[in-house]
Amino acid sequence: MQKIIIYAAVLLCTLATKMYSQETFENRAKNIAENIRMVTQQQKDSLKTEVENIEKKLENGTISAEMAATEKLNAAEKRAQIIEQKVAQQEAKLQQLIKDEIDGKTKTSKPYGGTMVILGSTGVDSIGKHKTEINIGSMKVYSGEEEKMQRLSKRTTSQFVFAFGLNNLLTDGDSNSLENSDFKTWGSNFVEWGFTFNTRILKDNNLLHFKYGLSLMYNNLRPTENRYFVKEGDITTLQTFDNNLRQNKFRNSMVVFPLHLEFDFTPKTVGEDGVSRFRTHKSVRLGVGGFGGLNYQSTQKLRYEEDDIRIKYKQKGDFNVSTLVYGLSGYVGYGATSLYVKYNLNPLFIDNPVDQHNISMGLRFDFN
Repeated sequence: MQKIIIYAAVLLCTLATKMYSQETFENRAKNIAENIRMVTQQQKDSLKTEVENIEKKLENGTISAEMAATEKLNAAEKRAQIIEQKVAQQEAKLQQLIKDEIDGKTKTSKPYGGTMVILGSTGVDSIGKHKTEINIGSMKVYSGEEEKMQRLSKRTTSQFVFAFGLNNLLTDGDSNSLENSDFKTWGSNFVEWGFTFNTRILKDNNLLHFKYGLSLMYNNLRPTENRYFVKEGDITTLQTFDNNLRQNKFRNSMVVFPLHLEFDFTPKTVGEDGVSRFRTHKSVRLGVGGFGGLNYQSTQKLRYEEDDIRIKYKQKGDFNVSTLVYGLSGYVGYGATSLYVKYNLNPLFIDNPVDQHNISMGLRFDFN
């Protein structure tokens, strides 16, 4: 999750830097005019102060009226020269700016521009002809409504996927294994995030899509009754811990390739130009398929107290967990949000006497 946040922050900073580094012609011209106004005002204020000081010297009899008039004239000439020099510098910048504008080197402002930031949704189509949309959910930036519509109407689009929910084990031959689970219902959970591609199968029909990509999955199990996993040769069992456990969590980290046949009921639209556009993730969606990949790390974390000392213990190893993971998955929902179910066909532990299979249920978000 931290990687997602960091990626989003980098995206925002990069875009912000680009936006501020490309000032429009109008803005730069306004800045030059403001600089000229400030230079003139500053020199006028300085001249006013100098004249007031000369008047005080005249009142005190330090200088004569003729000397006062001469000093006032000299001060005025000096400030006029400074104004002339600094204004000339700004005029040179203005001339260069006009030349760059003629040569097409400056960025001309566009009407109804600006930037909008979308968090966690697909946003809206009518963002404005020249408005920039930063979509954090899908990790995309759209420069204007026309570009957004073109990209979202392609035959193959991409999505950022994030899912989370409950996780547990189903035991072969035990229909009540979930009701009498060895694992905490709310403490055991899963998290998945990744990227997918969505390809429309039929050229002129929007119903069928092939969805494929790459995801990282994290399945967490928290045993009940102060137990933890112990590897004894080829068998892995739950055993009672000697001390009172403050935390016991068993995690499997996997990289998988999900594949789904997706039914998307988003109707096609016809633009003013008569061109048909096939949007996705705007209506009811149903996906059926599966996944396959590798379990690259199994970790057990234990926290307990011994003699008033808090101890944190972390174990890494294979725990006899299946390296190859594969299973079935499906989802149904509306827009970007779906109910999501996954079931591992491979047993969690390779050689245990009774096979147990991972099952996950939760929410899935496909940010288009």
